[in-house]
Amino acid sequence: MLGGGGCAKLLKKWALPTFFLPLGVAGVEATERLARIEAVVSPVLQAHGLFLVDLQWRCEGRRWVLRFFVDKAAGVGIADCQRFSHEAGDVLDASGLIQESYDLEVSSPGLTRELKTDREWRWAQGKRVRCWMSEPVNGRTEFTGRLAEVTESVVRLEGMDGEAELPRRGVTKARLEPNL
Repeated sequence: MLGGGGCAKLLKKWALPTFFLPLGVAGVEATERLARIEAVVSPVLQAHGLFLVDLQWRCEGRRWVLRFFVDKAAGVGIADCQRFSHEAGDVLDASGLIQESYDLEVSSPGLTRELKTDREWRWAQGKRVRCWMSEPVNGRTEFTGRLAEVTESVVRLEGMDGEAELPRRGVTKARLEPNL
């Protein structure tokens, strides 16, 4: 367990902030750690009808933060997040998987949730989304509209300007765009 310096001491050891580290070994270790964490808490998620939208392990200030974004078909509420937080914390503590001191946070993905996985893209069909492109399509790099179709290769949006067919591999970021 790291002492009072928390993750700041670990960053000094590497001499570079984590966002400058090459993916290499550090990235592989982080990915493997997140996969092990997900495997350990998976039964808790399933027991409550929840699914994992995103999982983050980050150094923020002098503390490590383990952040779960969870959802379920009927939508997730505060009570769902509290219940999962307590049970996941107990399971993680018992597993001994995390040696560092950390804060555990559980949240819904929010109104402007990012679309990262195939499951998220399928879930968002029929909803209003915003997509950012790595290269212009018809002179534009940002599109907003109702997600009409998503395949391995294409994202099709229907918007006020008509229909836009975007190459999925060119979408750098996509998120829900609520009608407020």
